[in-house]
Amino acid sequence: MKPLHIILLIVGYFSVLIFISFITGKSANNKTFFKADNSSPWYLVAFGMIGASLSGVTFISVPGWVESQSMSYMQMVLGYIVGYTVIGLILLPLYYRLNLTSIYTYLQDRFGDNSYKTGASFFLLSRTIGAAFRLFLVANVLQLLLFDEYGIPFWVTVTITILLIWLYTFKGGIKTIVWTDTLQTLFMLIAVGVCIYTISNEMQISNIFSYIKNNELSKTFFFEDVKTGSYFWKRFLAGAFVAIVMTGLDQDMMQKNLTCRNLKDAQKNMFWFTIVLVIVNFFFLALGVLLTDYAQKNGIDAHKDELFPIIATKGTLGLATAIFFLLGLIAAAYSSADSALTSLTTSFSIDILEIDKKKNEQEQEKTRKRIHILFSFVLIATILIFKYFIANESVIAKIFTFANYTYGPLLGLYAFGLFTKTKVRDKFVPYICIASPFLTYFINLSCLKYFNFDFGFALLILNGIITFTGLFIVKKRIRII
Repeated sequence: MKPLHIILLIVGYFSVLIFISFITGKSANNKTFFKADNSSPWYLVAFGMIGASLSGVTFISVPGWVESQSMSYMQMVLGYIVGYTVIGLILLPLYYRLNLTSIYTYLQDRFGDNSYKTGASFFLLSRTIGAAFRLFLVANVLQLLLFDEYGIPFWVTVTITILLIWLYTFKGGIKTIVWTDTLQTLFMLIAVGVCIYTISNEMQISNIFSYIKNNELSKTFFFEDVKTGSYFWKRFLAGAFVAIVMTGLDQDMMQKNLTCRNLKDAQKNMFWFTIVLVIVNFFFLALGVLLTDYAQKNGIDAHKDELFPIIATKGTLGLATAIFFLLGLIAAAYSSADSALTSLTTSFSIDILEIDKKKNEQEQEKTRKRIHILFSFVLIATILIFKYFIANESVIAKIFTFANYTYGPLLGLYAFGLFTKTKVRDKFVPYICIASPFLTYFINLSCLKYFNFDFGFALLILNGIITFTGLFIVKKRIRII
């Protein structure tokens, strides 16, 4: 695929997104930016959330993970069903009843200002790192396929990437994103379908489902060794809790749900989103099986995050596959990154600066726009730092590992708030939430060293339990009436 083709594809793609932002951003204000005037159709939110949930990381890393992990990731995906059920039946009713713009406002009402600021800060840290990881992956692919050809340095690639996101989100915010994410999810799913079709056709596979079923890489359930990170119940339970914290306790994902007209629509969105997400993840893993076999049979030395990009763009699958791969990658990456930038702006504006309490609406809007620009620069700086610290491990594993440490305190806070009636001494909450990830890390390290026991993704649950226990220790002796 020639660099000129990639440039034309990117220009055409972002021209469409900017046109959508122009239409949706008319007469936009802070209410439009933060909550889309509570006018989003639930089916658009549900479809668009698929792309935001999967991101460019899933698009690249999940297929590349199959070689070493088989289809064990599906155990975690099945756990998502439980997590999304909890979100739909417990968290969404809470958020709508309190009419929240930022979901972390709940912590202020339940515990106090210190807990509120702590919860929001952990989200800001988690989402900044997560979004930077995702964009780092896409920027690397674009650098390899396009910008290296013209001698353009990596920092310019990153700056252009963030600038394009800012350009189509700065005015309409979440209202624009609901529509652009729908389009981007469609592109991503078409890309996966085209890639599966071309590879199976090239390998002369008549029945894809039978081929996957009979393949040694298709092993999904692992009950043999409880000590391993791929053990079923670890993955399943981790999937449930990852869904709860990375969707239900995440301003990024919940902000889209809160743009629906009412609670009933938001719950319908969550129900259909869950069904489609499970199916889509299965096809990503099936694609991983096909890619791994294709590479082995054709002597292609590509593994993990390099597997899909190299086969799609430098193999013998044709120009159409390369074009759809890039289109799907860009769509998946930006559908996650644009909402991340908007949610970071929302949380910092509402939770940290509390601009919603200012009487002057013009001043509120000016502050929000400045924060939007600020976080654009923060993402650029973070991606450039990651350029020198990313190891060989698949990026998706790194994101989930990091999430285990940063989302754990949020899990503990919300669990304590929802399932107990006890108040806590608010001034101690920040110390508990900071100490919890460190204790989790050392417990996991000790278990690996002395018992050869790997918590895997279940670190999130351990982290939440430690936070919950800490809150119980500093509880007050009075109860909420």
